[in-house]
Amino acid sequence: MGRKVITVQDLPQLFEKVAENMADHAAQLCEMDAKLGDGDLGLTMKKGFSALPDIIRTIEEEDLGKVLMKSGMKMNSVVPSTMGTLMGSGIMGGGKALVGKTEMRAAEFADFLTGFCSGLENRGKCRRGDCTVLDAFATALDWVKESLSENDLVLTMQKAVDGAKAGTEATKSMKPKFGKAAVHANAATGVPDQGAVAGTYMLEGMLHFVEQ
Repeated sequence: MGRKVITVQDLPQLFEKVAENMADHAAQLCEMDAKLGDGDLGLTMKKGFSALPDIIRTIEEEDLGKVLMKSGMKMNSVVPSTMGTLMGSGIMGGGKALVGKTEMRAAEFADFLTGFCSGLENRGKCRRGDCTVLDAFATALDWVKESLSENDLVLTMQKAVDGAKAGTEATKSMKPKFGKAAVHANAATGVPDQGAVAGTYMLEGMLHFVEQ
């Protein structure tokens, strides 16, 4: 059956699952990043998401959106790298979309993804098709919107993961516009954007939590 709702009290355990998934794939992400980046993406994602549960536990707040906003901001200081900042900004944007809420169901998760994408766009100055993590999350949002009529959190998150995988796959044929990948665009041809892969693993971790 899985979970039908995520509460404020669930957030530490939610991100613990994300951290576990990032840790499981840290070596792969570092290997991918070494070819087109600094080679530390896996370690950055593992460190950032591993810190989130304890950060959240220190926030005395019942508003789910405000907790996410504050924790995303603090995540930025823990991993002040490009991808760490983008992920933190995405969480802040997702939180902003949920201010006033104390629970997250399927509809609120869609709102979270909408805000997450806005956070990525505003911070990263990127757009869909630029071969970034946004391509994973934006496609995830597209797929989530198609399943909202079901009002099932597990199904909705599964759609998000499937959408993110499709969005990540699409980056293989895109021309990178940012970072070292843009400098070595030929080497990036046929290779998925490593940030999009990391974004997919974040959503996978969230799915693992609600499937429990």
